Amino acid sequence: MIQGRLHSIETFGSVDGPGTRFVIFLKGCAMRCRYCHNVDTWDPNTTNLVTADELLDKAERYRDYWGKDGGITVSGGEPLLQIDFLLDLFKKAKARNISTCIDTALQPFTREAVYFSKFEELMRYTDLLLVDIKVIDPMMHQKLTEHPNDNILDGIRYLSSIHKPIWIRHVLVPSWTDNDDYLYRTRAFIETLDNVEKIEVLPFHKLGEYKWESLGIPYLLKAVDPPSPERVKNAEDILLGRKKQQN
Repeated sequence: MIQGRLHSIETFGSVDGPGTRFVIFLKGCAMRCRYCHNVDTWDPNTTNLVTADELLDKAERYRDYWGKDGGITVSGGEPLLQIDFLLDLFKKAKARNISTCIDTALQPFTREAVYFSKFEELMRYTDLLLVDIKVIDPMMHQKLTEHPNDNILDGIRYLSSIHKPIWIRHVLVPSWTDNDDYLYRTRAFIETLDNVEKIEVLPFHKLGEYKWESLGIPYLLKAVDPPSPERVKNAEDILLGRKKQQN
């Protein structure tokens, strides 16, 4: 029996995909994003183990609220670290005619066996992915997350090649990701894709700072303030192609 390592659930998610979503937060993440607001999901260890059927039975209690667009979204942490559980969950969700969505940074993505064959199969049962592009510059990405981004960008290209719909999300962090050069390079990358349905700029906030402190992890962005409305609009204009780069 396949079990998932569960962190928590949200029964009425309104920002985690189309419609109203039953959001499942799984435990475990290899990235160490300096602005993470779910730092309590990093550690994969948990006593809260669940089966796909247990989660889907609970989710269907709220089905009347989903409307035609709602369904389940699996977030984290990084849900793709639990790909066997995801595959079991989404197969059973599709058997129940439930819309499926993954909120991911694609950090585990690889074209190497056996992971890639599992990923290919998972995509057959996935309707949508919400994909974080942390920052396009590889050196800054390493500094921000402690991981490279070449395989992440390759994963996004693969999703485009199979025409799998994605929403791109970008957290705007002053002095880290709020950089016009990075934003224009991100826009140029987006223009090579044909599966992007939506682009969202998420302003940096410190709402998760208390979690770092409670876990005894130094919070390194104490001196960073949220971006101004003007900088958020600037990022949106660039990423949505409304503002062209000047030569």
